Amino acid sequence: MSDSNAREHLDAKHERNREQRIEGITRWVEYIRSEPPETWGPQQNAVVNGHLDAAKSVRTSAAHQQHVKDVAAEIIEVRDRFNNDDSN
Repeated sequence: MSDSNAREHLDAKHERNREQRIEGITRWVEYIRSEPPETWGPQQNAVVNGHLDAAKSVRTSAAHQQHVKDVAAEIIEVRDRFNNDDSN
């Protein structure tokens, strides 16, 4: 595989991953809107706490920290878009 093909393959993989994240976020938003906080709250807390524990135990590079910030910005963008769709 040439370098350009490898790069295209990696770019396609990243785009698929991004689309899967957005789909997952959208499903989660739909779920929390259909269930009471008593149902999904503990689930969300467990996920967040697990991520925080994992982050504390691993040193991350500046590049990875930026990636996390970029993903968080995407999540906020999708949330805002979803909220705007509901208000129309």
